Formats: sequence, C-alpha cells, structure tokens
Amino acid sequence: MALLAPKVAWGTQTVERRVGVARVQGTIGPATASYLARAVGEAAGQKAECLIIELDTPGGLLDSTKEIIQSFLRSPVPTVVYVSPQGAWAGSAGCFITMAADVAAMAPSTSIGAAHPVGIGTGGEKQDDVMKQKLENFASSYLEAIAGKRHRNVEWAKASVRESASLTAEKALQMNVVDLIAEDMPDLLKRLDGREAGGRRLETAGATLVVIPMSPREKAFQMIAHPQVMLILMLVVVYGIIGELTSPGAILPGVAGVIALLLLLYLSSVLPMNVTGLALIAVGILLFTIDAFAPTHGVLTAGGVIAFFLGLVMLFDRGEPYLRLSLMWMVPATVVTALFFIFVAGAGIRAQRLPARAGAETMLGRVVPAVEPIDPAGGKVFIEGEYWNAVSAEAIAAGQAVEIVALNGLTLTVKSMGTSKEEQS
Repeated sequence: MALLAPKVAWGTQTVERRVGVARVQGTIGPATASYLARAVGEAAGQKAECLIIELDTPGGLLDSTKEIIQSFLRSPVPTVVYVSPQGAWAGSAGCFITMAADVAAMAPSTSIGAAHPVGIGTGGEKQDDVMKQKLENFASSYLEAIAGKRHRNVEWAKASVRESASLTAEKALQMNVVDLIAEDMPDLLKRLDGREAGGRRLETAGATLVVIPMSPREKAFQMIAHPQVMLILMLVVVYGIIGELTSPGAILPGVAGVIALLLLLYLSSVLPMNVTGLALIAVGILLFTIDAFAPTHGVLTAGGVIAFFLGLVMLFDRGEPYLRLSLMWMVPATVVTALFFIFVAGAGIRAQRLPARAGAETMLGRVVPAVEPIDPAGGKVFIEGEYWNAVSAEAIAAGQAVEIVALNGLTLTVKSMGTSKEEQS
C-alpha cells in the first residue's frame, strides 16, 4: 500500500517520505536476525522515516534475539515493532524484540508476554536447577534493562520472564508495556506521525510504504527451521545412506542423504536437539540393522520401534509451542522407518549375502574334467559348452576331474580332485 506524500509548498518539488516495512512470522532464528539487520541497513540507505517490523512469533533462539536487539539499539533509523495482524502473538523472544523497539505497537486482539526461557541455545540438553536459575536471572535482567532503556514497565518485564505473564493489547497499553494500539497499517502511520522516536520527530502521515522482503536464502532457511522439517531431513539421511549401502552404485540415495545431513547439521544449531533423543534414535536404527543381518523373529525390530519412537518424543523440547512434534508426525515416521528396514534395507542386505547366480563367479567351486593335460604352463577344461584356458600348480592328466578355485581374466586356476571323469561316473 502506498500513499502519495503532499507537496511542501507551491512551486517546490514533492518530498516523498518513506517508511520501511519488514515482516516476521514464525520462529526467531539466525535467518530472522540476518533479515532484520539487512532491513535496518536498507531503511537507513533509503533515508526512511522509520522501519516498521510486523511481528507474529511464538518465540525463538535467545542468541538470535540478542542479535536483533543489538541491531535495533545501534540502528540509525527509528524502529517500530507492530504486533499484527489481529490474533498475532509476540511470545517469548517476540516480547524481547517488541520492548526493544523505539516504538512498540500492537493491533487489537493481539497478545504479548510469556518470556520465560526454556533452555533454547543450550544444545537441547536437560538443564539442572542451577542452570535454569542462571538462565532465568539473565533473561529477567536483560529484559528489565531493555524495558528501562525504552521507559516501559520494568516490573511487568520481570514478571513476564519469572512468571510467564502475558497481556492483551489493551492491557499492555494500560500498563505501559507498549506505546500505542493501531487498527491497521494506515492507522499506525497516522499515530506515529509527530511522535518523537530514535532522536527525531517522525513524519509518517502520507508516507510511502517500502516493503523490504526476505531474500530467497533467508526465506529458505526460515522455511526449514521447523521440527517437522528436521524430522524429514533426518529420515532422508537414514534412508539415503542405508539405501546406498544396501544398493551400491545407486548414487541418488547417497547424494540425497549427504545433502540432508548438511542441512540437518545447520538446523541443529537453530533448533537444538536433545542428545538423549538422538541416542535413542541411533539405538533404534542399530537394532533394525542388526535384525536384518541376524533375524531374531522380530524381537530386535520391536525394540528398535520402541527406541526410535521414544527418541522422537524426547528429540525436541515440548514445552515450547514451536518445538512440538505431534504424534501425527512421530507415529507415521516410526512405522515408515520400521517398514523401510524390514522390506527395503533388509532385502538389500540379504540379497548381498546370497551366493552369485550369474556371471563368471558362478564357476568357482565347480568340478569339471580336464580335456588335455594341465600344468603351470597351461591347459584346457570344458565347462558350460565352452573351452577355457586353465593353469594348475601341479601336473594334471587329461580326463582327470579338477575343481575351479580362481578366475583371472579368461584363465581359470584349478586343482586336482584326484579322480578321472570316468571314475566319478
């Protein structure tokens, strides 16, 4: 949406005022931090009146949140966080980001708060009580300092962290948690006009909105930063690598598995996984594999199913909404993985262990007659309707039965069986 700016005076050029707009939806992570840092730079380069960030997030990584806040604090243009559209939520990390802006605004029927930390950024490992207390104290003091710098309700900021307090837009305005409520973007521009922010007086009435979109790279990483995507990538890694090992030369499964593994390693820094969950998944895969080599009437497969499912349950912190992996994902993933190892990987492993049924290798171990004398210099045998060159470490008479023990190119290595063809018959 763009509104034409008014002329300054008769006969003078039109002064076009601009307002940058960045939109953030979903989990706060490295892609979001990179995007907002770039948006601040672009808004400054366009000499925008301010940068408005439309925000709707359940939370995210503490490290990425700190990067965003630091971008706001050193921004050369005023920053405005607008929690919208109606029904949006600035939860957890979103609460920090909203309170760090020069102007905090909310749309009606939105909410803010519940900033209690849950261990994000600690590698997904379970914390002890001391570490939890340290993290809570840090988050509380950090949000308190931000609220104090922006002259907002410090006491509520502490309660948001320690008690997971949350507020509606109307209550947030009453308690000085945010600065204003705006119905929509045009209403927000009107309410910002004339307000002091970031050391300047904003002139946003009639300003042109310049949307700063995410780059394709930022969109891609933002899109895949979800537990469901990590689960799919993990399954591709397992299926791809096992598929390549059981069917050498297929290439495609191995390539897909390696690419998925690299993406999974990146995402493990965005959404930390629980080490115990990973260990249980690895145990489940190991049990599936062992059962394929040494059938145990399904005992190990059953153990693998249990270990794999429990690993998925423990893989992510289910205390945070954006880290929840529902049963609708975990149950099919477990069933498909079990079927894959039983019917696909297991069949491939068993096929590799079968004796050769075609090709020159099938001649090894066969007993055939020598059609002429055979010695180290050479001789001939007759097999499957063809004459083959043959050599032996000892002299063998014509007609004597020999066993084929090796194949070197088109020459067979044989050894004497001690009897002639006529004697065997």
